[in-house]
Amino acid sequence: MIKVAINGYGTIGKRVADAVAAQKDMKVIGVSKTRPNAEAFVAKQRGYPLYIADLSKKAAFEKVGLSVAGSVEDMCKAADIIVDATPGDVGATNKPLYEKLGKKALWQGGEDHEIAGFSFNSSCNYKDAIGRQFVRVVSCNTTGLCRIIHAIDNEYGVAHVHAIMVRRGSDPGEIKKGPIDAIVLDPVSVPSHHGPDVLSVLPHISIVTMAMIVPTTMMHMHAIRITTKKEVSKERVIDLVKNHPRMGLIKKSAGIRSTAELKEFAMDLGRPRSDLYENCIFEDSIYANKTDLCFFQAIHQEADVVVENIDAIRAMMGGQKDGAASIKTTNDALGFTPIQNNH
Repeated sequence: MIKVAINGYGTIGKRVADAVAAQKDMKVIGVSKTRPNAEAFVAKQRGYPLYIADLSKKAAFEKVGLSVAGSVEDMCKAADIIVDATPGDVGATNKPLYEKLGKKALWQGGEDHEIAGFSFNSSCNYKDAIGRQFVRVVSCNTTGLCRIIHAIDNEYGVAHVHAIMVRRGSDPGEIKKGPIDAIVLDPVSVPSHHGPDVLSVLPHISIVTMAMIVPTTMMHMHAIRITTKKEVSKERVIDLVKNHPRMGLIKKSAGIRSTAELKEFAMDLGRPRSDLYENCIFEDSIYANKTDLCFFQAIHQEADVVVENIDAIRAMMGGQKDGAASIKTTNDALGFTPIQNNH
């Protein structure tokens, strides 16, 4: 049984904790919070031992009925591996602790590639993560890009990718950024960070990315154009999506043409938190002509990296050498079937 500590029980951390708890070969030995908020009460309800970075705040937690199991260092000492799900740039400050304790740790895409020296995607480089001490799981957008680019590259060869990310302004539960009434270029310069991030996993791919932020909270949308080395077939691309364990096909017959309708569909399907772990590729958007392939895909920023964290844990601990087998184990434990099988 792999003992997993979740350092940072927020948007990603709470989802990873639940995903870990669902696995037969893993156990959540603790989660950390900096303050006694609603998520801390959820952790208590879930039965996850609660740890805090600053023990001087222990009384504030206990005053509202939240028992504190100890410090973050205590939690890390008891773990086999630590999932750092703290906010971007905070995770880097935790690395010395993990190094001091000699523990394995993985970070999220908000940190730079250099923090671990290895960036992970289950479908692309699982075997290269086996036994590593430190790993970085790439961001939600990069995860979605890597999955589809890798699949197309294996089938046709990829000459070049041009991708435009239309990004959500904030997560649904956040209010700290306030109301938004703008389309913000993020950044104005080209490329955005997403292209170089893809290269941290797929270094041989030629890619240029552009990004903007829009006033929505639910999901990101990608407009992708791939120039292939061989002539591409729409029917075969659809098959590749259907047969991929982490990609979903939004069929024309579903009548879904927005992220709002897509999230409502996930909710109606009974997905926990209405999470979409898969790339959501719109069937009717797929255009294939000779070596030109275009399509839209929606990416749920809160969810697609969650399953990647689970596979990264398994690879780093070395118990499962087969990436496809780990993906299946993770998906099965979560009761997750890509969305094309539901409509």
